[in-house]
Order: sequence, then structure tokens, then C-alpha cells
Amino acid sequence: MSSSQDTESSMAQESPKNSAAEIPVTSNGEVEDSHEHGFNRDLKRSLPAGLGLSETQITSHGFDSTKEGVIEAGAFQGSPAPPLPSVMSPSRVAASRLAQQGSDLIVPAGSQRAQTKSGPVILADEIKNPAMEKLELVRKWSLNTYKCTRQIISEKLGRGSRTVDLELEAQIDILRDNKKKYENILRLAQTLSTQLFQMVHTQRQLGDAFADLSLKSLELHEEFGYNADTQKLLAKNGETLLGAINFFIASVNTLVNKTIEDTLMTVKQYESARIEYDAYRTDLEELNLGPRDANTLPKIEQSQHLFQAHKEKYDKMRNDVSIKLKFLEENKVKVLHNQLVLFHNAIAAYFAGNQKQLEQTLKQFHIKLKTPGVDAPSWLEEQ
Repeated sequence: MSSSQDTESSMAQESPKNSAAEIPVTSNGEVEDSHEHGFNRDLKRSLPAGLGLSETQITSHGFDSTKEGVIEAGAFQGSPAPPLPSVMSPSRVAASRLAQQGSDLIVPAGSQRAQTKSGPVILADEIKNPAMEKLELVRKWSLNTYKCTRQIISEKLGRGSRTVDLELEAQIDILRDNKKKYENILRLAQTLSTQLFQMVHTQRQLGDAFADLSLKSLELHEEFGYNADTQKLLAKNGETLLGAINFFIASVNTLVNKTIEDTLMTVKQYESARIEYDAYRTDLEELNLGPRDANTLPKIEQSQHLFQAHKEKYDKMRNDVSIKLKFLEENKVKVLHNQLVLFHNAIAAYFAGNQKQLEQTLKQFHIKLKTPGVDAPSWLEEQ
């Protein structure tokens, strides 16, 4: 009995003074059941929460048994955690095995990679800044505008040279001169139409007044009647002539303000391309006259590239202008031929008093009368 008491006292002195390790042992060398569950609870609290052990059991038998301090752990469910701290066991063997179990815990490879992959984020070089792109566009536009302005000023001062296509420039000058003349004809025709409309309106009112007096004046019934019929006939012929003149005005207006104007817009684009071409040509010539070294050769190469691009643009615009001028001339001749024939026949028939010829002229050109302020004829009148 005394030897067993000495053994128990020596074990109590060798054990660390920790609350988790102070496990009462019976005289048979077995852990007391009431304290076993307390030790399990203390062990669960001492383990990190991240390990997520579903169930932990500690079985302790006699001190001579090989199964002292064995931990049975369930499935791993949590995130990785640092190695477990040493947990005090009822004996040295159990303590060493607990430490080995804690250090031998297997951490899933995916979670470990998630920790090792964290680091600085590197942005790709391909991402462009919109503000920098706009700034670059403004810079190119400013440089191009400066060179073109310098070229225009040099040409006006007689210091710079310009590219001239003599044949094309002559056709453009003729087109602009003809446009001014056609605009003058258009203004005069509009004035004639306005005056003729006023005259027709006056003749119609005069004819109504003569007809009214013819009914009320028995002595002058025939004289007022003749004049009323004459004025109404003149008003009717005037409306027919007015329809022909308005058709002439509409056709010439389309020719001048749409067809010719569209061609002149292309001419303006051609002239802008010519100025850019001359500006970059002059810039290249100045660089070629200067020294050639490591600093100037890249500038000469870039200037040569820009010059070639503007030369291609200039040649394209010159071809476009030549084609449009050719088609415009053909269209102009066809349109003006028909309109001039219409205008001549209508004026001649009106002043000759040939009502039948005047109406035939309108039918020839498929003109329908539509005079403002005049009611359309009824179906009985058309019959």
C-alpha cells in the first residue's frame, strides 16, 4: 500500500501544473469517469475553432498500456489553421502523442494554395486610358491644323508652293461661275412667278366685277359680259403659265442648290486634301534639306509616311471631283434642255393667246396645275 502511495505522489510531482492535465486516477490506474468528460471538454476548447473537429475522444487506460492519450478525430470541415499547441496529457507518453497528432494534421492543398497565392495585383499594360487617347487626338489635330494654317499663309504671301491641276481647276472655276448665273436666273424666275400670280389674281377679281355689273346694268350687259369673259380667260391662261414657270423654278432650284452644291462640297474636301498634301510635302522637303543624323532620320521617316498617306488622300479626292464634274455636266445638260424648252413654249403660247398650245405644253411635261388660292375643279368640270 505504501509503494502505491509513493507512486501516486511521484506522478503528481512529475505532471505539469495545468488544469487540463490534473486528472484524478483511481487506485487501479484508471481515469475516473466523471472527470474524463471534463478533460475532453477542456481539450476541445484548447484546440483552434478553425479545425472543426466533429468529435474528439480521449481514452486513457492503465499507465502500462500502449493506448494512453490517443485522440480520435472526425472529418476536417474548416479552414486551415496553424499547428496546434501542445496539450497536456495525463502522462508524458500521452503528451508526446498529442503534440505529434497536432503537428501531423493534414491541411488540404487547395486551402494552402489560396494562402500562398495572395500577393500584389499587376495590371495589364494593354489597358488604355481614354483621357490619354483624347489628348493624343487633340495633339494630332493641333499639329495638323498648325501645318495647314502655315501652308495657307505661305501661299497667300507668295512664299509657299502649291500643287495645281490646271484642267481640273478650270472646270471648278467654270462650275462656280455657272452656279452664280443659274442663281440669278432662279431669282428672276421667282420674281416673274410672284408678279404673274398677282396679275392672275387681279384679273380674276376684275372678271368677277365685270360679271356682276353685266347682270345689274341692262344697257351695258353685253359690254360688261365680253370683258368679264376676256379677263377670266386671261386668268385661266395665266394660271397655266404660272404652273409651267413654277415647275421650271423647282427643277432649276434642285439643280443649283442640291446637285451643284453637292459637287462643290466635294470640291471643298478636295481643296482641303490639297492643302494638307502641300503642307506635309513642304515639311518633308525642309527635313530633306537639313542634316541627316541619328536624330533626324526617324523624323524624316515619319514625315515620309505622313506625306504618302496625304498624297493618297489627295489623289482619291481629285478622282472623285473629276467623276462628279463629268456626271454633273451630263445631268445639267439634260435637265436644262427640257426646262428651257418648257419655258419657251409656255411663254410663247401664252402671249400668242394659244390656249390649246399652252395646255398641250403642260401635258407634254406631265405638269398638273396647283395654284394656291384656287379651288380644284369639280368632277363635273373635269368631265
